[in-house]
Amino acid sequence: MRVRGSVVVVTGASSGVGRATAEEFARKGCSVVVAARREEALEEVAERCGRHRNARTLVVPTDVTDAESVHELARRAVERFGRIDVWVNNAAVTVFGPFQDTPLEEIRRVLDVNVMGYVHGARAALEVMREQGRGTLVNVSSVVAALPQPYTHAYGMSKAAVRALGTSLRQELWLDGMRRVKVCTVLPATIDTPLFDHAANHTGRRPVAMPPVYTPERVARAVVGLVRSPRREKVVGPAGRQILAEARTMPGTAERMMAFQADRTHLSRREPGPDTQGNLFAPLPGGGAAHGGWHGRRRTAARRLATAALLTGAVLGAGRRLGAR
Repeated sequence: MRVRGSVVVVTGASSGVGRATAEEFARKGCSVVVAARREEALEEVAERCGRHRNARTLVVPTDVTDAESVHELARRAVERFGRIDVWVNNAAVTVFGPFQDTPLEEIRRVLDVNVMGYVHGARAALEVMREQGRGTLVNVSSVVAALPQPYTHAYGMSKAAVRALGTSLRQELWLDGMRRVKVCTVLPATIDTPLFDHAANHTGRRPVAMPPVYTPERVARAVVGLVRSPRREKVVGPAGRQILAEARTMPGTAERMMAFQADRTHLSRREPGPDTQGNLFAPLPGGGAAHGGWHGRRRTAARRLATAALLTGAVLGAGRRLGAR
């Protein structure tokens, strides 16, 4: 599919991957409809997108948990630009906490935003795309869909559900003969976004981005690439591909390694974290940003492999010690 000139809707566009994705499509000469709860931040994104040649923008404040709000987003996009070529489901929130200590209403809220928000987006987008006979729906999931982590139970469940949703939708479209309507799923590794600072938290420790960390622009380029050449799934970041491979080939060891790494590097051992609901129920004040200040960049293969080897050795060593007791 030709990317330039496409009409693209991006949810969760006020910050992080959504913001970077909106700007990347604008850079390619697309008309971009940006949606999120924070209108002020969306206006900033639209202004940045509008700097690129031939890019047109539309700001639509949207709560993805409200099906009517999401259908209104689709209606306004079609009303303004005549069609929807690409829809990127990206809006997401998270909560960190021991399972027994995480409030049930916060678990429900994460699932409502991250799962039902995508359901609402898919229904609105596919209604238009089926009528058009063409279009691409991109769902942003995560590598934790394949290998979840401790302390982020709701987020892991939600991203696994998003991956399953993509598979089911592809099957249904195939059965209906809708060959030109594509559904793609993106599975990023850790990305340098404000998600960790915006998270609800009940661990007593500050959530931090678990290395290696990649830039949101890397995910944005992957999304654009899927529109140009659709694939079922796209993993972003070599560490993500390694995680999926380990989850398939040695699931038990991979689970223990992820638990060890998340406990050591996903929650700060130096900085306490306040007990907070983060942005679960209301957006945080101020503008948005694509980056979270975690210095995301491409890591060398040698460094990634060395880190993985050290973690694997530590996990296996801990297992042997426990088995000897």
